[in-house]
Amino acid sequence: MSAVLRPTDTETTPVRLDSNNLGTLHITPLDAPLGARVSGIDLRDRPTAAQVLALKAALRRHHILVFSGQSPSDQQYLDFTLHFGTVFTSPRNAPVLGSDPYGNTPDVVRVSNVDDGLLGNHELPAHADHHWTPQPSAGSLLLALEVPAQGGDTTWRNLALAYDALDEATRREIDGLQLITYNPFLRSKKPLPGGKVDYRTPDIEPVTPWVAHPLVRTHPDSGRRALFLGEGTEVELVGYEPQAGAALIARLRAHLLQDRFAYTHRWQVGDVVYWDNQITLHGRTEFDPAQRRVLKRISLSGSTPF
Repeated sequence: MSAVLRPTDTETTPVRLDSNNLGTLHITPLDAPLGARVSGIDLRDRPTAAQVLALKAALRRHHILVFSGQSPSDQQYLDFTLHFGTVFTSPRNAPVLGSDPYGNTPDVVRVSNVDDGLLGNHELPAHADHHWTPQPSAGSLLLALEVPAQGGDTTWRNLALAYDALDEATRREIDGLQLITYNPFLRSKKPLPGGKVDYRTPDIEPVTPWVAHPLVRTHPDSGRRALFLGEGTEVELVGYEPQAGAALIARLRAHLLQDRFAYTHRWQVGDVVYWDNQITLHGRTEFDPAQRRVLKRISLSGSTPF
């Protein structure tokens, strides 16, 4: 296995905060290429201004935050989340997980394989939530209520480290390219005869509407550059020769899926993970369909990628 990469100096620079109002809040970096563990805070309580600022700074540096032993009600969960932004709302013509036929999506989405849940037990490839929308979500929080004895683990990948680790020639090649990530929920309504594809070629009718975003995205808060590319969603490089485009995307995907950019979380009941969709991917392993896996997700609105 490759050596673990560490965040850059700019990510680990301390942020001065009012410690008098932090209470028992403590943030400890994980022994991984991204992530930090948060202790000393209860999501059922109203956080102080200093705590909110500390958590925002930690997310900017570490990209995912792990809380344990949490048991908020839906309203408490939502109240806590709203300190970090507004709830993501999808366009009516761009469905996402949980959307009804009219384009409405609940604030708290039940991610479950039971009781009319929205996902089964299958593996989910690495992706960023709502990547195919005009303004993909800035971040998401996931609360574990029931977890299987084995499987159902989630792996997050650091897309900024993946970009930094590219050779200079590849960075020059991809800087400035635009990528279309096609909506998988729309594609499911128009399935391809040969099955799912990872790269759209001219012989395949595109699903509409679609939007192009930079292949290399700039984080709106930190300024970090990151590959904005998922593992297996149908994509297409704008204005690129199809065969060369498919080969380039395959090469970049193989690169960003290396273990040296990843942290895998084994869920426990009461865990909440808050991650930055603008600089990470996340994917899930499969698990026994006879086992229950029930989590609740809230996603935050984002901005147009640049």
